[in-house]
Amino acid sequence: MSKTLLIIEDNEHNFYMMRFLLENKGFTVIGAENGRKGIDEALRHKPEAILLDIQLPEMDGYAVAAELKKHALLADVPIISVTSYAMVGDKERILASGATGYIEKPIDPETFVEEVIAYLRKDGEET
Repeated sequence: MSKTLLIIEDNEHNFYMMRFLLENKGFTVIGAENGRKGIDEALRHKPEAILLDIQLPEMDGYAVAAELKKHALLADVPIISVTSYAMVGDKERILASGATGYIEKPIDPETFVEEVIAYLRKDGEET
């Protein structure tokens, strides 16, 4: 059975690229174009990981990560920020809001899936 990932991303091109790369490696991908819908989808599907943009309409990624972490159902789900926020302090702020990890945009198609898989590994088991 494939692992389900949720991508919360409002940029259609970025969503398509991530979905394409992940589905080609056997993942099931669901998406949401804003934070509120992303939270709803996460609670509905309990994905194995959430890939979260920071610049989102209605509710930014910081608020989304903090809200996701309030739900016991999602407490163990890794939240991977995929963002162009790369200034000094941005990564620390993203992690402090509840994200597990950080992947900088633009993503590298050669390494992106392996970066995601690294966050899915638990206790050395292969994904």
